[in-house]
Amino acid sequence: MSDLKQLLKELSEADGLGGILDALEVAEQHLKKYASVRREGNNLVGEMKGKSDYTVMLDAHIDQIGMVVTAIKKGFLRVANVGGIDRRMLAAMRVNIHGKRTVTGAFCSTPTHLGNVDKAKNIEDMYIDTGLGEKASEVISVGDRVTFRQSFSDLSGTCVTGKSLDNRAGCAALIRCAKTLSGKELPCNVVFLLSDAEEINGSGAKTRAFSVDPDEAVAVDVSFGNAPDIEPEKTGVLGDGAMLGVSPLLAKNVTDALKSAAVKSGAKFQYEVMGGKTATNADHIALTRQGVPTGLLSIPLRNMHTPVEVVDLADVESVATILSTYILSK
Repeated sequence: MSDLKQLLKELSEADGLGGILDALEVAEQHLKKYASVRREGNNLVGEMKGKSDYTVMLDAHIDQIGMVVTAIKKGFLRVANVGGIDRRMLAAMRVNIHGKRTVTGAFCSTPTHLGNVDKAKNIEDMYIDTGLGEKASEVISVGDRVTFRQSFSDLSGTCVTGKSLDNRAGCAALIRCAKTLSGKELPCNVVFLLSDAEEINGSGAKTRAFSVDPDEAVAVDVSFGNAPDIEPEKTGVLGDGAMLGVSPLLAKNVTDALKSAAVKSGAKFQYEVMGGKTATNADHIALTRQGVPTGLLSIPLRNMHTPVEVVDLADVESVATILSTYILSK
């Protein structure tokens, strides 16, 4: 799995927020080895031609959570969140400010000696220290993007930790699937969509699914991984394989086909049952045009929406294996 880990490291450490397209460029360099690629806005589309006109679209969002500068006061920045952020971990966190050049900053943290720090502050009440003083406005402007500054690291076994594994883990699974399908005679057309803006409103998946107009689709994302303080029935177990989504919104025939692919390939999987919306791009894709039969595979992830998210590479591999078997079985 060393090549998969290297791929995920490159994707994790690159930034992708709004007009910051470093992650998209990393993904493009890898996906173009196996598919014909093009950019559509801040989305990356890869295509593989098959024997029939039937088209299956595989989606994983490549954007990440982050912040945007709202005010600059004597070198200190105020920011607003872009996507959901766990504000409990912001104090003393390092960030990248994408101004005229990339500037390192750190969220201010009130020493416990000096004040009541029992509760996490709202993000709009916090400041980022740049160290630039009055010169900050020469480099940074209101509207500049801010991302977490965090390296990718190994944990024990096949677990890894880093930022933006939601959903670079899904992107890595799609690229891994493309690698497996490369050079094979495909029974259908396959479109790989690495979509933008899932963390905001899903507009990348909405608009690209409209233009691709697939016959069916599978969204790949992350979901809640098991941890000591979370009820087991609300999580997937890291290392137990892909989480196969089951929901009234999802197409049963696609879900059944993904299950069959998992069984056929021997890939481990576990169920994720939802009573309605999935809170992923599957919700948007399924309602595109006249409706697209859509399935969902997720990768269990701990510490969601923090810079120290945790996944198991074996689960990423499981998703890639199920997807490639699913495609070849069409």
